[in-house]
Amino acid sequence: MKLLVTGGAGFIGSAVVRQAIGQGHQVVNVDALTYAACLDNVASVADSDGYAFEQADICDRAAMDRILAAHKPDAIMHLAAESHVDRSIDGPGDFIHTNVTGTYTLLEAARKYWTEMGKPESFRFHHISTDEVFGSLPNDPEVMFTEDTPYDPRSPYSSSKAASDHLVSAWFHTYGLPVVMTNCSNNYGPFHFPEKLIPVIILKALAGEPLPIYGDGSNIRDWLYVEDHADALLTVVQKGELGRSYNIGGENERTNLELVQTLCAILDRLKPGAAPYAEQITFVTDRPGHDARYAIDPTRIRAELGWRPSVTVEEGLEKTVRWYLDNESWWRALQDRDGVGQRLGKTG
Repeated sequence: MKLLVTGGAGFIGSAVVRQAIGQGHQVVNVDALTYAACLDNVASVADSDGYAFEQADICDRAAMDRILAAHKPDAIMHLAAESHVDRSIDGPGDFIHTNVTGTYTLLEAARKYWTEMGKPESFRFHHISTDEVFGSLPNDPEVMFTEDTPYDPRSPYSSSKAASDHLVSAWFHTYGLPVVMTNCSNNYGPFHFPEKLIPVIILKALAGEPLPIYGDGSNIRDWLYVEDHADALLTVVQKGELGRSYNIGGENERTNLELVQTLCAILDRLKPGAAPYAEQITFVTDRPGHDARYAIDPTRIRAELGWRPSVTVEEGLEKTVRWYLDNESWWRALQDRDGVGQRLGKTG
């Protein structure tokens, strides 16, 4: 397939780009290259004959029309989004603009392109979203998010993603645009932007700084290794049923405190310091509207498409720590760029 991937220089998008090229697909990477994007994320495939890059904003309708007409993709995988929860609390306007207006603009460009191509049955618009649209769960292992869970977003970020999900569904039901949708749990792995929880903990630990955890660390998340997620997304875009959504989870629930303690233990083993890294753990004032628990029931994607994660959280965390230890030049450049990486980061 020829895939147009929006946000392909970001964390999850770049994993999709790398894996798609590795599987023999052609990829058009469309990215505005805002603060969280980095072309180094796709450097390993940038010289591939099947790779093309377009710097453009998904809110720019003329640019989207031009890119679709020029490259003629078989599918659009829409990952471009503002996704940092703390930033959405500080400045929600960017999240509404990119996640809502941008998705609307891309949907209309896709509808025009699909119509002018004769509405091919093989075309797909794949919208990639988050489990945060479903709100918060009780601490009960029997209760999990399914594709039928009512939406109950609690932050500007999750609200903007919920709005974009509803737009995509509406374009399917109203206009017949062939869409598939996915909602994922918390991702982690190589190339994770330094403001997020896991890289924040790794890098602050190495720097001998306090390791900040919101509240008492009891918030629970289901952790999904980013390369597993990319594999799931490529499965859905090729095999998913039109108009259907699929929840993608890592089947790896951990409290934030457990996660940080695991990271500290891995660092103690791989790069021991003068004292155990867990001694640097510090509890800080909780974030407004902090959801207690996210957990995904992955039954649908497993039963219908035969997909399930291949990496446990312990395996994935060790791979991630090793990657950060081996790629200091990558994360240090991002930390130094415009002061990013100095914020608390998303702690779940």
